[in-house]
Amino acid sequence: MTDTQIPAETASAPVYSVVQERRVVTAIPGPRSQELHARRAKVVSAGVSSALPVYIERANGGILVDVDGNQFVDFGAGIGVTTVGHTEQRVVQAAADQLQDVVHTLFTITPYEEYVRVAELLAEHTPGNWEKKSVLVNSGAEAVENGVKIARKFTGRRAVAVLDHAYHGRTNLTMAMNYKAHPYATGYGPLAGDVYHAPSSYPYRDGLSGADAAARTITYLEKVVGASDLACLVVEPIQGEGGFMVPAEGFLPRLQAWCTEHGVVMIADEIQSGMARTGRYYASEHFGWEPDLVLSAKGIAGGLPLAAVTGRAEIMDASQPGGLGGTFGGNPVACAAAIAVFEAIEANHLLAESERIGARLKAGLERLAQRYDVIGEIRGLGAMIAIELVQPGTGQTTRLPNPDAVASLIAYAAQHGVLFLSAGTFGNVLRFLPSLAVSDALIDDGLRVLDDGFAALG
Repeated sequence: MTDTQIPAETASAPVYSVVQERRVVTAIPGPRSQELHARRAKVVSAGVSSALPVYIERANGGILVDVDGNQFVDFGAGIGVTTVGHTEQRVVQAAADQLQDVVHTLFTITPYEEYVRVAELLAEHTPGNWEKKSVLVNSGAEAVENGVKIARKFTGRRAVAVLDHAYHGRTNLTMAMNYKAHPYATGYGPLAGDVYHAPSSYPYRDGLSGADAAARTITYLEKVVGASDLACLVVEPIQGEGGFMVPAEGFLPRLQAWCTEHGVVMIADEIQSGMARTGRYYASEHFGWEPDLVLSAKGIAGGLPLAAVTGRAEIMDASQPGGLGGTFGGNPVACAAAIAVFEAIEANHLLAESERIGARLKAGLERLAQRYDVIGEIRGLGAMIAIELVQPGTGQTTRLPNPDAVASLIAYAAQHGVLFLSAGTFGNVLRFLPSLAVSDALIDDGLRVLDDGFAALG
């Protein structure tokens, strides 16, 4: 297949400032990107790496445009951040308007309505029919830190439990909470203590029912940690960096029941899976799970830095006045953008769009799986889909991870104008996190490039 353009959006479709099509007009990376990369090497820490060294000049809808004029179909959305679409019109306008009014006062000194409105929207849309309160912060890792801090204050306990294959951030505490040390924690110790890693539900590899997987997790918590010392259990309803594992039915509600029985705060890390990503506002809803605390970030403000801890009022109010907050947490501009994100989800019917995208991706990937036996499993919900790649011939037996195939596919796709991301503890998962503005035409075009990439693997 050649890099021909796919048809532009029809007149009835949303109006975009960038034509929604793939274009490859130079080598990847192009000359201007190479020039910028040379400048970067002199002044940016080597610890800050980039998956693809093309430098982006514009972005709109589901398309990234680099400084050389190449247009990439974006299946990453900044790792699930630009869920409503790059430079979504409502979000941009709301942020621009707020910039004219108030940029910063610090909510803990002189508050403003935008912070309150975001907290109201979070109380309305997070799972659970009870009184809720929120604190707004800057990033996902900061939300995790504050969630743990609040749970410890409420329970008076010290221990924190997480699940195998989890990822929670790059701060000192969250590095300790991650399952995979490298590269996130290598050489950065000593790490925070009192963090315990319990078995998770990974149906493709453990074959356990939700009840059996939960029993295994609970046994670990009771025997290794001890319920009386456990402040919180932090769980991603669909594990992100771990490889988009969808837990077996009943796993999460059973853990919540155990936590409630023993006075443990159960926290849903919805940083990657929340904000309409899976066809619901929060992925927890798919599992009938109503967590005590919910962590939001990434897609909440359309690309501006904002995160939140939302949960039961009695837990959130356990902290003393002045115990929570931060200089930039709940910045007025980011809050205005977040309000617009909630509006865009409703106005653009993005929950339904997520379901459309997921169905289109799964159907296309299932066709590829019939042809390429390296595809071990297709999984995910809504626009949070992944394929786990295994060594040829291992199929349903040993299922040996195949990270080389993932790396090759990502590199091939990049050269042909499509951006994919890897995931998984073993680096053998290819994930799909497009914005909810991506069209069927862009999805199909990206899958055609992926098909060619599989064929090139030989």
